[in-house]
Amino acid sequence: MDQPMTIIEPSHRTPVYGEFDVVVVGGGPAGIMAAASAARTGRSVILLERYGFLGGAGTAGGLSTFCGLHAKVYGEHRRVIRGLADELLDRLERLDGLSQPHLTINDGIQAQAFDISSYKIAADELVGGSGARLLFHAMAVGVVMSDPDTIDAVLIESKSGRAAVRGRIFIDASGDGDVSAWAGVPFEKSPADNGMLYPSLMFRINGVDVAAAGDRPWRTVERLMDAAERAGTHTFPRKKPIVRPQRNPLEWRANLTQLSNPDGSAVDGTDVDQLTHGELQGRRQVLDAFAFIRDNTPGFGDSYIVDLAPQIGIRETRRVFGRYRLTEDDVLDCADFPDTIGVNGWPVEAHVAGTVDFRFQRGENPRGFNQLPFRMIVPERVGNLYVAGRCASLTHDAASAARVTGPCFVMGQAAGTAADLALDAGVGCGDIDVATLQLKLEKAGVYLGREEVTP
Repeated sequence: MDQPMTIIEPSHRTPVYGEFDVVVVGGGPAGIMAAASAARTGRSVILLERYGFLGGAGTAGGLSTFCGLHAKVYGEHRRVIRGLADELLDRLERLDGLSQPHLTINDGIQAQAFDISSYKIAADELVGGSGARLLFHAMAVGVVMSDPDTIDAVLIESKSGRAAVRGRIFIDASGDGDVSAWAGVPFEKSPADNGMLYPSLMFRINGVDVAAAGDRPWRTVERLMDAAERAGTHTFPRKKPIVRPQRNPLEWRANLTQLSNPDGSAVDGTDVDQLTHGELQGRRQVLDAFAFIRDNTPGFGDSYIVDLAPQIGIRETRRVFGRYRLTEDDVLDCADFPDTIGVNGWPVEAHVAGTVDFRFQRGENPRGFNQLPFRMIVPERVGNLYVAGRCASLTHDAASAARVTGPCFVMGQAAGTAADLALDAGVGCGDIDVATLQLKLEKAGVYLGREEVTP
């Protein structure tokens, strides 16, 4: 096999952009909460984000829906994600950018739609108002290690050139586990025979005639697509489409694409060639799906595509190995952990080839949520690093549940709060006093799932 062509670059001195107590990489839901919670302890914090706005999949991925804020607790729908999430939702409400919760996944659990522009502003206010420094348009590209177990700096590239951001503690909220991988933390990706969750390209439709669309038109869209598939007139990349109204019912969000390589495998969000292929494929799928919806669904005849998400939505890539790996059984059996940092109520939502496989919590009338252990955000080997979000220590099937917004909020707030405790005690990230962390989280309003809940 031929060796790839290489170019030897000359060595150079990299300027230090700044030195901070806590460096957070990635401005998605985990990064937002990590930066805000760490800054509120009085620590110097910087949040590095490659786009010009926060929100991650919710904004850059066009998701426009909070999944995992709620759980179906013994048959009753309850919001179980609290703490800084309360403040974020309050800000969205004041901006008139938050819809009421709606039932989703066969009416089995609630989700909550939001206005993307409002979310960007609310996230700015939450993070900036907490005292954290924001650096947009800064792409993390590597790390510098002071020793094999300690990160000294994150390297970034921007329009201002290359720079280093030094820190005492780092929080990897990149989604893809970039910082962890560069630092040598062991990780895995799903193998080819049980591949990664398939990405999607989200889009939004405007100009819907609400009266003509009638009651529950999202069911009409699904029924029409199923009928066309059975008749052989159309082939869609994914069954179980999600087409739902936004804050203003004239506008609808559409989540019904599925992006794959020519061999049928899921597009890998860490491979630039596959990402490029996925963006091109996604736009073709959007055009085909929208044309069908417009031409066949009552109320959509004069509608148009108002927005294609800035990037395809990646559901899974690297998952680090931590002190504990959350499993599918933990999710489905509503597991408890002594080191709980919050809860997850979202079921397993596996985006497999051609469809979406939902697996809800087991039992006739389950509690509906599992606790999330502190150990899942503590990676192996590197002592001054937390990993929060979909790249935390999760199995493939557990990631199908705990990758969504709600549990990412939980992991982020816990990581930011824990960073202060580690710095205060002068210990490694995994060696803090967990009881103290739990008390601080509860004082901040986080629901740890420790109170007895009865049917």
